[in-house]
Amino acid sequence: MMRVLLVNPPRYQGVSVIREERCEVTERYSILEPYSLLQIASLLRADQHKVSLLDLNGLDMGYSALKEKIERSKPEAIIFRFTPTTFDHDLETAKIAKEMSPEIRTAGLCWTLHTLGPQVIKEAPALDAYVTGEYEVASPRLINSWEQGEEQSPGVLTRAGYGGDVEPLKDYDSLPLPAYDLLPNLDPYFVTAPAGQPFSILYTSKGCPYKCSFCTVAGTPLKMKSSQKIIEELRYLKDNYSLRTASFFDETFTFNRKRTEEVCKLLKEEDLDIKWYCNTRAHLVDKELLQMMRSAGCRGISFGIESGSQKILDTVGKNIKIDEAKEAIKWAKEAKIKTFCSFILGLPGENWETIAETMRFVKETLPNSAQFNVAVPYPGTKLYNDLYGEDAPQADFRLLYQDSAVTGTEELTPEDLNQAREAAYRALYSSGRWWGSNIKHVFSEPSDFDLAFRYALKIVNNFVFHKMKDAH
Repeated sequence: MMRVLLVNPPRYQGVSVIREERCEVTERYSILEPYSLLQIASLLRADQHKVSLLDLNGLDMGYSALKEKIERSKPEAIIFRFTPTTFDHDLETAKIAKEMSPEIRTAGLCWTLHTLGPQVIKEAPALDAYVTGEYEVASPRLINSWEQGEEQSPGVLTRAGYGGDVEPLKDYDSLPLPAYDLLPNLDPYFVTAPAGQPFSILYTSKGCPYKCSFCTVAGTPLKMKSSQKIIEELRYLKDNYSLRTASFFDETFTFNRKRTEEVCKLLKEEDLDIKWYCNTRAHLVDKELLQMMRSAGCRGISFGIESGSQKILDTVGKNIKIDEAKEAIKWAKEAKIKTFCSFILGLPGENWETIAETMRFVKETLPNSAQFNVAVPYPGTKLYNDLYGEDAPQADFRLLYQDSAVTGTEELTPEDLNQAREAAYRALYSSGRWWGSNIKHVFSEPSDFDLAFRYALKIVNNFVFHKMKDAH
């Protein structure tokens, strides 16, 4: 048995950080529980290790709390998550641990940089191990290896070298429930605005078979939990934490239509009274399915639209049609499901005309919320390889912000893209038709008033004080 401390590092310059697989970014307006660490905790417990957790981000605590925790619990190993843009800040976790006791083993997780393992290890001298493989399998294997005095483990890069590929998880249902009991409560957590609490995210599937050139999880194996397993987790959260709102954090929740129907059916049968949100692709919903989802508690869907230009979508391998995206938004709004659409400015081939096409798309469809990011060449993606080549020199991953361009296109500079992003938000937020559409939705759905009011305050705050940074 090893004493293991799991750490979600503090906020970055006062801004909350999401440290979850494809979503490893600063996020001013959401605070999510460290789901992946809770999942690792339950797996380590199953192997009889003694596990504790410290969510510094969620509790808005600094590194002094980590020092106190180490002094009290005297961990033998620490596992924490980090992101590219908060790298140096997050790696203080390992540095502090080593300063307090050189015998503490330190391991870090960051999916975005998994193809840059040697660079990560080189730039993080206090880090003993970097988990690059599937964390549900690789993390427990690593702790068990350390317990047995071994220096290498599958799916992990250590100072002794790479331990080889780890076997992927075959049965997603085999995972135990995340160790929610390690959290004092769910009070700190919310998405977009502090409403509808108690709130939690859940993974009901992992991976995505689609191969969008800009995505860090493109072409990864798809693993899905059964509808019964999903309901089991929701029931646990309802019974133990009075859960009111859940966000299914999958890349593509509705990939399997039959499973989606089963989840909706069971939610109604169980009468859990939980409002929920999900992410999916526009061509994987239809009018009937959306109505079914609404009747089972779905109140919002996030669509990755990316661009209003068919040329751009075809170039990046999005595999959807503009008309499909328009229909999906229309059907969702008819079902009284809020629509959240994300767009990426600066994908290959982008110019002022394709940006104008995107803005025309937004003005025509009027999603309830829109997110405009700039294209980021994340390591390991086709976009990165196309721009820099597979043997590219080491990138400065600390600059990979979605609100500040590091690369342009043939016709647009990074400065052009930053200006276009700000202009897109200004055009949306100054649109009387957009505000009118949202006000109409609130009148038809009075239960959304609190969320809508807080969202409006967020827009004003971001528009006036933060110059459109983190304007999700």
